[in-house]
Amino acid sequence: MAVPTFKSGEPSQTVYAPDLQAFVFVLFFAFGGITSLNDVLIPKLKELFTLTYGEVMLVQFAFFAAYFIVSIPAAALVRRIGYMRSAVVGLLTMTLGCLLFIPASAQGLFGLFLIALFVLASGITTVQVVANPLISMLGPAATTSSRLTFAQAFNSLGTTVFPYVGSILILGSLAKVDPKTLSGAALDHFRSVETQVIVHTYIGLAVALAIIATVVWLRRKALVEGPQTHTPILRAFNLLTRPRFAFGTLCIFLYVGGEVAIGSMIVNYLMQPNTLGLASVDAGKHIQFYWGGAMVGRFIGSYVLRLFSPATVLACVAGAVIALLLISANTTGAISGWSLLSIGLFNSIMFPTIFTLANEGLGKRAAEGSGVICMAIVGGAIVPLVTGNAADFWGLKQALIVPAACYAGILLFGWFARRPVQPVA
Repeated sequence: MAVPTFKSGEPSQTVYAPDLQAFVFVLFFAFGGITSLNDVLIPKLKELFTLTYGEVMLVQFAFFAAYFIVSIPAAALVRRIGYMRSAVVGLLTMTLGCLLFIPASAQGLFGLFLIALFVLASGITTVQVVANPLISMLGPAATTSSRLTFAQAFNSLGTTVFPYVGSILILGSLAKVDPKTLSGAALDHFRSVETQVIVHTYIGLAVALAIIATVVWLRRKALVEGPQTHTPILRAFNLLTRPRFAFGTLCIFLYVGGEVAIGSMIVNYLMQPNTLGLASVDAGKHIQFYWGGAMVGRFIGSYVLRLFSPATVLACVAGAVIALLLISANTTGAISGWSLLSIGLFNSIMFPTIFTLANEGLGKRAAEGSGVICMAIVGGAIVPLVTGNAADFWGLKQALIVPAACYAGILLFGWFARRPVQPVA
């Protein structure tokens, strides 16, 4: 059997196009913000469909499963039709995902919302596959790091702004009627009406995404891409025989899973009488502190990482998160709520640091390693599902042991990565 191949190639020249740079920054803002909206959707859908924590975490499962399934096909698409055209495909797929919320609401079926989320996430995955390398091409090599940092800041800005606005639009209209008291046609009608606020939000996003896709299509020839070569698609997976890379890939799985699990729980967690006892809309507005902490932490972390070993810093921040989870689980009131929210500050440097440490020593094979690591983002599908089921069995506070175990793995990797790395032969 023939081994599948990817076509790969870089632009034949560096493109100095401020409008394209602005477009990439908008992409980072958009896919970061839309992803964080899941944290607002979860309590809304849980209420309307009377779901358990384990069932409602299927929202994150459907969303992040796309990273595992779509990452490699998206990379193949980029290498076949180019960055700009692939960006248009990704944006239009995101638009379709947003529009699928219309039939999901009309039918009042939770499963249709999951399908819409998977399609939306498939588009986001494609856009991310485009955006990450593209930002490094749009300007001189000497300023690549500053552009990447600036782009990540836009991503964090999206994750801070979207949940706040989403809480007002979506959670601010939670029904006064208890769905448990309805059945049959009355329940279906109730769900169809109440999910209209979700539909209106995502229709607005669909319009914005369609406009961006149109602008990108009109500028599709701005990036000149050079000759392409063929690289076996499965070759990248033999990097997993390297203990450092395999451990780092596992930690990306654990990190994304832990971060998403905590973010998914925040609204319901802060609504508990033994934490802050907030109304749903007010609890939703607090999500900005979790994701906003990550934005602030990136600036602090960029300075700290210049002074200390990245592996040591990673182990320390992972230890800090474990301590905060234990404090939150074993206290009540403001201490319990704010200790959970402050975890975002320490999450900030984890993804890029784990990513860098895992790829260290790969040399020319670093791009292959990046593709494998991107698939590990599927942790955002698995860990929240486990955490949700744990919350159903033991309660929300006790379920924090699941993300704590994830961060324990990251702490061990930080300690392990302190040793010298052996370059790929």
